[in-house]
Order: sequence, then structure tokens, then C-alpha cells
Amino acid sequence: MRTVFHDELAQITEDLVGMARLVSSAVTQATTALLDADIQTAEQVIDADEAIDLKRNDLDAHAIDLLARQAPVATDLRTIVTSMRMSADLERMGDLARHVAKLARLRHPEPAVPTELREIVTDMSLVCERIVAKVADCLVSQSMELVDEIQLVDDELDELHRRLYAHFADGQWTHGTEAAVDMALLARYYERFGDHAVSISQRVRFLVTGQEVHTDLAD
Repeated sequence: MRTVFHDELAQITEDLVGMARLVSSAVTQATTALLDADIQTAEQVIDADEAIDLKRNDLDAHAIDLLARQAPVATDLRTIVTSMRMSADLERMGDLARHVAKLARLRHPEPAVPTELREIVTDMSLVCERIVAKVADCLVSQSMELVDEIQLVDDELDELHRRLYAHFADGQWTHGTEAAVDMALLARYYERFGDHAVSISQRVRFLVTGQEVHTDLAD
């Protein structure tokens, strides 16, 4: 019975990794849609978000079933409860990628990103891909080194966020209020994507060390 139980715990981890891979694909494709004004890819990302939501629902249902059947304690209980919190973070990361795709759709057929900001937006997307890849590895390895690396990668996102905002504050913005709002929201989407990755990494720290996790994520 214990072997079966731990196999089911391992399956939950595999499902979290599967969600992370879907999220990585979503943010990559959403950025492509954004920069290329690719409406077809934007629609695919928006539609595919349902698969991430369904995976979260399935994972949480499995976790609740394990709680009911096995009445786990100590580390096993932490693993199950924390997995549901991680799935919520991953679902929100998928939602943020969907928001990027929706912005691409909203501004189609024109590119949503002004030429001088394309490099920063591209870099933000690439950093998001890196951070979610590290999240997937961290879920499997439960490496404290990876937990720390995820925080460092998130710092890169924060710096890119500041660089993008600097374009609005230098008095040289020529693209109007609507575009400024678009870019402010876009920067926020990528930044929050990284914040949720950090939240997951801190939950891994909790699993390994038992130290309580405090996050200030409201979305």
C-alpha cells in the first residue's frame, strides 16, 4: 500500500512538471504572436489555456482523493497540500501567457510592441522560458541550489521590467497613451510570471526544510 501511495505522489510531481512544460510553450508562443502580429498563434495560446486549467483541476482532485484515502502526515501531507498550491501558481502563469496572447489579438493586425521595445520584450520572454525550465527541474530534484537560481533569474526579469518602464518616464515616448498602457500591462504580465515561479521554488524549499513560506502574490 505504501508503494502505491508513493507512486501516486510521484505522479503528482509528474503532473506538475507537465503543467510547467505547457506553461513554457504558452509564454513562448504568446510572445511570438505578440511580436509577429500572428493572430492564429494568439488564438491557439488562448484556446490551449483550457488544457492547463484542466490539468490543475485533475491534479487537485487527485491530491484531495489522496488526502481522503490515505490521511497522510508529516512530509507526505506537506507534499500533497503544497502540490495544490504549486498547481495554482502554474495555472496563473498560464493565465498570464494567455493575457499576452490576448494583447496580440487586441492590436491585430498591427504589432502591439513598438520597435524600440521589441528587444526588451523578447528578452523578458526568454527569461520566462528559462525560469519555468528551472521550475520543472526543481520540482523533480528539489534542489536548494535551483531554488536560489530561480530567484536570481527572477531578478533579471525585474531589471528588464524596470528598463521597459524607463521608456515611459524619459519624456521621449511618442506612441500615445494606449500603447503606454499596453506596454505597462505587458511588463507586468512577464514580471508576475517570474513571481509565480519564485513562489513555486519557495514551496519546494518548504517541502525540503519544513520552513514556512510567505508570498505576497495577490493574483
